[in-house]
Amino acid sequence: MTQPPADLSRITAAILAGGLGTRLKSVVADRPKVLAEVNGRPFLSYLLDQLLIAGIEQVVICTGHMAHHIEKEFGSSYGHLSLVYSEEKTPLGTAGALKNAEECIKSDFVLVMNGDSYCDVNISDFWSWHYVNRAAGSLLLVKVPEANRHGSIQTDVNNKIIEFKEKNEQNTEGWINAGIYMLKIELIKSIPKNRAVSIEREMFPLWIKEGLRGYRHTGVFIDIGIPEDLKKACFLLQ
Repeated sequence: MTQPPADLSRITAAILAGGLGTRLKSVVADRPKVLAEVNGRPFLSYLLDQLLIAGIEQVVICTGHMAHHIEKEFGSSYGHLSLVYSEEKTPLGTAGALKNAEECIKSDFVLVMNGDSYCDVNISDFWSWHYVNRAAGSLLLVKVPEANRHGSIQTDVNNKIIEFKEKNEQNTEGWINAGIYMLKIELIKSIPKNRAVSIEREMFPLWIKEGLRGYRHTGVFIDIGIPEDLKKACFLLQ
């Protein structure tokens, strides 16, 4: 079995932080949703803390809506993290934002994180699992009681992803995309440029044939997309 590198210091992380936060405007109208306050801190700082612990050193923050607020808040560094910003001038979607940031990615793999969700996974363990399984891309999966809200992901006995199921009205539990991925740079290069592209709806279904795997995690998961869940984050993140 091939052993992974001892650390993630040469892996670039990319945080998708360009969302409009439409559903949060009633409580967070003056800033991007990644700067929503959780226990007196911007939500994004919790993600950056995870990267610090994992040993990541290079972070690209993909910005859009109110981009200048994020750069003003965090500047060019956070602890030992070096921060650079890739701003989209028009909305490019989750995959389009990664394509826009391609020149900022300095590694053969990139750790991608949604800027509006948090999962208490050990990122080093996730990286090791991905590397040992030699996947083109690995998605972090979490089990939730209402998978219909998100759309579920089906895997085979070897954790290979075989299907992405759309949101539906059935109230059933299932494994969903937790918004953390490890992707080969070749996948980023395959994203169409100069237009809006969704990684969830367009690219992941295409990448199944390249070899996607699902890493199952049973810990804390929170998406701050709506005011009720932003309140929950204050109890879950201490």
